[in-house]
Formats: sequence, structure tokens, C-alpha cells
Amino acid sequence: MSFYGVTDLWTYVLGALGIILLPGPNSLYVLSVASARGVRAGFKGAGGVFVGDTILLALTALGAASLLRTYPALFIVVKYVGAAYLAWVGINLLVAAVKKLRAGTSVIDAASDAAPTVNMNHPFKRALLISLLNPKAILFLLSFFVQFIDPSYATPAVPFLILSFIVMAFSAVYLSTIIFLGARLAQLFRARHRTSAGLSSAVGGLFVWFGVKLASASLS
Repeated sequence: MSFYGVTDLWTYVLGALGIILLPGPNSLYVLSVASARGVRAGFKGAGGVFVGDTILLALTALGAASLLRTYPALFIVVKYVGAAYLAWVGINLLVAAVKKLRAGTSVIDAASDAAPTVNMNHPFKRALLISLLNPKAILFLLSFFVQFIDPSYATPAVPFLILSFIVMAFSAVYLSTIIFLGARLAQLFRARHRTSAGLSSAVGGLFVWFGVKLASASLS
């Protein structure tokens, strides 16, 4: 029994919710932007993530994963470009945290005054690049989605759109939540320089780890 070509809908809902809640470079970047520059900038970053995810979903539907498998060299190029970019974002966050801690100012306040240093002057573009430069996301989306699409359904685009809408709705709610959380954290950390620097350093370290993880990823 399927729902417009979607098999086991509630299992998919639970799985999609778990996937969205797992921390990743997209959500951490949006949280950092909201903490440093406020709710409006946070939603600009969320818009970049949303557009990037939409593009990845469209590429998945068009068979991008098969293309990457057919041409391993293309996967290697995209993989290392994505890894380098994530690591670059992380290193800049770490450097900014150290500089502002030595200067005795809040990392959150300083990030607003020196946005280019921490890669937050164009949150939409940055978030879009972070979202797109991850070929493993395409492969993951394909392997996850196909489990819940009835191959005998007459119009495969319908269940794909339903599944896409569900995961994007979860993402919108989740990103909105962490944006307001980030703005609240900014208020709490303004007078706590060490805590603020520690948070920025932790996020920067995670971005470097994301880059290393992506650089070591394979198609298998």
C-alpha cells in the first residue's frame, strides 16, 4: 500500500527527521551567522541552504549520482574542491576566534565588524556553496529516496516531489529554530569572551573535520 507512490511514508518521515537533526556544515554555518550577525543574516544563510538543497534534489532526480559513478575523475575534482572550501571556512573561524580572544573582545561582536574575516559577509552565497560542494550528499539522497518510491507507480515524479517537500519542510523548521537560537546565544555570549571564542573555535574545528571527512570519502 503506497501513498501516491510513496511506500512506508511514516518510516520515511522519521528517517528524514533524524537526518535533518544530525549536525552538519549547513546547519552549523547558519547557526554561526545568526550568532554573529542576527536573525536576518541567519535567514539569508538558510535561503542559501534551501536553494542548494533544491538543486541537489533536482540533480539527484536527473541522475547526477550515476554521472559521478561513471566518471570517477569528476567525483574526485568536486570532492576535493568541496573539502578545501569547508576546511578554509573552518580555519578562518579558528583564526578569528584566536585573534579576538587575544584582543579581549567578543568574537560575536567582532564578527559583525569584520565579517570578511569569518566568511559571513555574504551568508546566502557562502551557505549555497557549502551546500552544493558535497557530492556525497547527492549519493546519499539517491540511496535514501529510492527506498520509499514505488517503482510501479505510473508517475515517479509525484512521490519524489512528496519526499522532497517533506525533507525540505523539516529543514525549514529546523533552520528557523537554530537561527533564533543563534540570536539568543549572541545575547548570552556578548559579555563572555572565552565562551564565545570557544564556541567559534568548536564550529571552526568541525568545519575542518567536515573537510577532512569529505576528502577521504569514496563512492562505495
